[in-house]
Amino acid sequence: MEASTSKNLIFPLLVIVLFISQTQPLATAAKSSGPAYTNFVKTKCNITTYPSLCQKTLMPYASYVQSNSTKLCIAGLNVATKGARDASVIVSNLTKQKGISRYEADAIKDCIEDVKDSVYELKLAVEAMGHLGDKDKEFQLSNAKTYASAAITDADSCTDGFSDRKVNLKVKDMVDRCMSVVIRLSSNALSLINHL
Repeated sequence: MEASTSKNLIFPLLVIVLFISQTQPLATAAKSSGPAYTNFVKTKCNITTYPSLCQKTLMPYASYVQSNSTKLCIAGLNVATKGARDASVIVSNLTKQKGISRYEADAIKDCIEDVKDSVYELKLAVEAMGHLGDKDKEFQLSNAKTYASAAITDADSCTDGFSDRKVNLKVKDMVDRCMSVVIRLSSNALSLINHL
């Protein structure tokens, strides 16, 4: 049964590698954005929790962002939202694998709900950032911070269901990897918002 589970998890592991590589495009892809804009992104990314990941994921948006910190925050939130959506798909596919126990299936189901909450909260953070020009700017900024923070908490909650010994280590590792990407992307977005 262990060998069967191992074979059935090879495809999702390949999907994770693809997911991570797509969520972290090479910084060289943004060379056409001009050094002023790429330098802006690099400088801003240096204050984030994961600067290297920040640069890799946000450099392609340099020409859109230019020197606008709010646009950079929105780009960071959008990247985190995509990462959370991709993670949701990968975790959902785990339920289709042979050898998944009922306990694991329940933990996966709970995790999917947590990740869906993360996606929703990141969308709300983007929406709040879009209202920074309103009279209640501080309120909207506070909302964006709260939503981004909640997205991190929900992604972290997902991994809690897999901390039990009853869970296959390969399944746990896959979930941990997915949630780690979501948490890191969301943390970077929150760092950018906190330094506006």
